[in-house]
This record gives sequence, C-alpha cells and structure tokens, in this order.
Amino acid sequence: MTREPDPTEPADAEPIRVALIEDDAGTRASLREIIESAADCRFVGGFRTVAESVAGLPAVAPKVVLVDVNLPDGTGVDCVRRLAPTMPSTEFVMLTLYQDGDILFDALAAGAHGYLIKPVRVDELLAAIRDVVEGGSPMSSMVARRIVRSFERHAPVHVAPLPKGNEMLELAPREREVLELLAAGAMYKEVAKQLGVSRNTVITYIRRIYKKLHVHSRHHAVERYRRMH
Repeated sequence: MTREPDPTEPADAEPIRVALIEDDAGTRASLREIIESAADCRFVGGFRTVAESVAGLPAVAPKVVLVDVNLPDGTGVDCVRRLAPTMPSTEFVMLTLYQDGDILFDALAAGAHGYLIKPVRVDELLAAIRDVVEGGSPMSSMVARRIVRSFERHAPVHVAPLPKGNEMLELAPREREVLELLAAGAMYKEVAKQLGVSRNTVITYIRRIYKKLHVHSRHHAVERYRRMH
C-alpha cells in the first residue's frame, strides 16, 4: 500500500517513529505494512515478547508503540509498566482483542495513552497514531463508553498525589508556559506555534516538566498543575 504525501504536512516534518509489540508474525507484518503506507510514519521495529521489548525498544527510540496484551512471556501491560517510566517521550497505545475492564484500567494506570480494539480500520489506526502524538488519547468507542460508565459508578480510577514539597516552583518560566498551554488543551504543534519554537523544543520542555513533577504522562502533569491552582 502507498499513500500520496499530505500537502498540508511540512515538507521537512520528521516522520512519526512507530514500533510494535506483537507476537503473531502475520499481524505484525500487516501492521508494519499499514505503518509504512503512511508518508508521515516510519516503522522502526517489531518485538515479540516482553523481554525483547524491554531490551530493544529504547534503542530504536519510537514515538509511538502499538502494544498487544497477550504475549508469550507476560502481558503488554507489563511492557508499558516497565518501559513508560524510562521513555517519557514515547506514547503507548494498546491494540488488542481484549475488552476486559481490569486489563483496560491496568493498561491506562501503567502509562498507556490509548486503547484500540482489533480489528481496527487502516484509517482509524493511522489517525490514532497521529492523535496520540498530538496529546490525544485514542480509544475505540466501546472502550470510551466503559470508562464513562466507570466514572458514573465509581470514583475516578486514579488521582495523582500532590507534589511533595512545592515542585511546581521548580519549573522554569518557559516550562510553566508550556504546562499552562497543555492544561488549556493545546496540542504540541499549537504550543510550538504559540511560543515560537520547534515541536522538538516543546517535547524537550515536556520531558523536563515530567522529571521535575515526577510524572510520566501529560494527563498527570496537567492534573498536578490544576490541583496547585
């Protein structure tokens, strides 16, 4: 499959680096073909097990990782739980047959920012990859409904603790600006445009914010910000 370049994308835009954690060879090949069909994506590696993923993923520096739940030596949730703290600029999206509520919430608590149910359409998968890079949380409709029902019946699944001491004061002025824009709902490209910097510079600021606030996701960083104001 091939796709014509999107004229709305800057000619020098870096492609989104995408990796897979999927033990089935056929599925892995199909997903790779979809990723490589998009002009704005680049396939950087496929991994079959938890052990392979933990050992090899950091080296290929993916921006997005599509993660299956059922792996030969553990689960995709195990992968996310172990990798997310050490790869703060990487977005993990579960891509699985499992609709079980416990698995869903465990994945989100571990650091996943999306949850898609197989089979997924080509356009839906590529849209999810782009969405999560821009700060979104792509989810299949049935997954989103399950989360809404959980909030209707119970307290929120997770509430981040307040920073110890006053870690918010450790943020530099520009880091505060970035966090304020994220809290207002701005995507990374919008933050970059607003501040007159590159998208990569925004990501660098976000990494520093995560480190100073001891968080591993945009959601938790924004939550801390809102609870301190």
